[in-house]
Amino acid sequence: MQDKSIERTEILAKTHLGQRIDKALAEIWVDFSRAQITNWMRIGSIQINSKVVKPTAKVHGGERVWLKASVPASEEWLVAEPLDFSIVYEDQDLLIVDKPRGLVVHPGAGNLTGTLVNGLLDRRAELAQLPRAGIVHRLDKDTTGLMVVAANNRALQTLTKAIAKHDVDRRYVAICEGILPMGRRLDMAIGRDFRDRTRQRVREDGREAVTRVKPVETFRGHTMVEAFLETGRTHQVRVHLAAIGHPLVGDRRYGARGRLPKRPTESLIEVIQEFDRQALHAAGLAFIHPSSDERMEFESGLPSDMRKLVETLRLDRS
Repeated sequence: MQDKSIERTEILAKTHLGQRIDKALAEIWVDFSRAQITNWMRIGSIQINSKVVKPTAKVHGGERVWLKASVPASEEWLVAEPLDFSIVYEDQDLLIVDKPRGLVVHPGAGNLTGTLVNGLLDRRAELAQLPRAGIVHRLDKDTTGLMVVAANNRALQTLTKAIAKHDVDRRYVAICEGILPMGRRLDMAIGRDFRDRTRQRVREDGREAVTRVKPVETFRGHTMVEAFLETGRTHQVRVHLAAIGHPLVGDRRYGARGRLPKRPTESLIEVIQEFDRQALHAAGLAFIHPSSDERMEFESGLPSDMRKLVETLRLDRS
C-alpha cells in the first residue's frame, strides 16, 4: 500500500500539564494511535521545541510540537461488513451513529472484524480513505448511544479539534447504586490503576477530570442520573460515580455488587442479577457543524435493557 506524507504542528495547552507527552498527543490527535505517536517520538518524526524528546517526557505547557511522518494512504485493508447499528443522521460531512451494546468501535488486537469501523465501511466505502475511518471519539464496548463520525478530511480535523477543546457537548444517562440526593460537580483527577491496567481510578497525580451529575429519578435503592462531561477521560462517568460510592448498575469492574433495596420484588432481583453491562447510555450530543457552523443537537432514547431496568425499579417502588 502506498504511503502518504503528513505534517502537523501543535501547541500543548496547560490543560495537559504534567501528562506524558505521548499520551497528551494521542488525546489531541485522535486519528493516530498512541503506539504510532510513541514510535514517531522515538525515531525523531515528532520534535518538541525543535528537539527529540522521550515519550515519557512531561508536558509543561506551551511547547511547540512538530510532526512529519508517513502513514498508510487509506484503511482499505479493513473489511467492510454489514452490521446492525443505526445511523440517525448523515450528510456529506458527518454521520451520527447510535451504537448498540457489545460493539467495539475500532479494530485492534483480537478485534479485526465485527467492529463499528467495519460496519461504517459497509455503509460508506469512502471512509476507508480517512484515518480510523473518520472516528473522532469512542464509547466503551458495552456503553450504548450517540457518536459523531467525520466523512471527509476537513470535517475530521474540525471535529477532532472540537473534541480536544471540549466543544462537543455530551450527555449521558446512567443508573447507579444507592440514592444520590442532589446534583454534584465531581472534580477528581483520573489516572490508570497500576494494579489493573484495564481500570482507571481517582488519583492525585492523574489528569484533570470533571463530571456534572444530577439525579433525574430516585428509586428505593437506585438513582437514574444525567452526567455531563466537562472533560473526556477514559471511563470518566464510571470512575467518578464509583468514587463517591455510587457505581453503575452492572459495572462490576468498578465495584457494582448487585445492590438491592429491602424486600425487593422478585422481578427486580432477576433484572439486577441479569444486568451484565454498565448501565450507561450516551443520550445527547451537540456540536457546531464543521461546514454550516450551525449548532447540531441529537438525542437517543434508552436502549431496551435500560428501559426494562427503569420499569422494574418503578414497579418495585410502587
